[in-house]
Amino acid sequence: MTISLSGMHVVVDDLDTALTFYRDTLGLTVRNDVGQGSQRWVTLATDTQPEINIVLSPPHAGRSREDGDAVAALLAKGVLGMIQLRSDDLDATFDTLVSAPGVEVLSEPTTQPWGVRDAAVRDPAGNMVRIDQG
Repeated sequence: MTISLSGMHVVVDDLDTALTFYRDTLGLTVRNDVGQGSQRWVTLATDTQPEINIVLSPPHAGRSREDGDAVAALLAKGVLGMIQLRSDDLDATFDTLVSAPGVEVLSEPTTQPWGVRDAAVRDPAGNMVRIDQG
């Protein structure tokens, strides 16, 4: 049996702002931009791993009003899961990230005690994005 990663979801409070960050700043490619009723979600991928989908969706997408409100509250606190990416040039990627609107720097590029060189920011929705040097 073989298991592999096919995708992940990132909850965002403003899809257009998130799309600007993930597509225009990080360079991800939009695969789908789908709307159903009052809901919309966007699927992106990297050019080097096009089989892995990163889905941006609002807190209420596919959830009850109560659950969506709870997810929105967690998003506002910045305590939802993080997305971890890899770059072949961490310094250049970090410089691009810090120039993007709405991005909060959590840690500049540094070599961690466990050997990984990485940096961390919060995307405009407050999600932690860690990027390591590949």
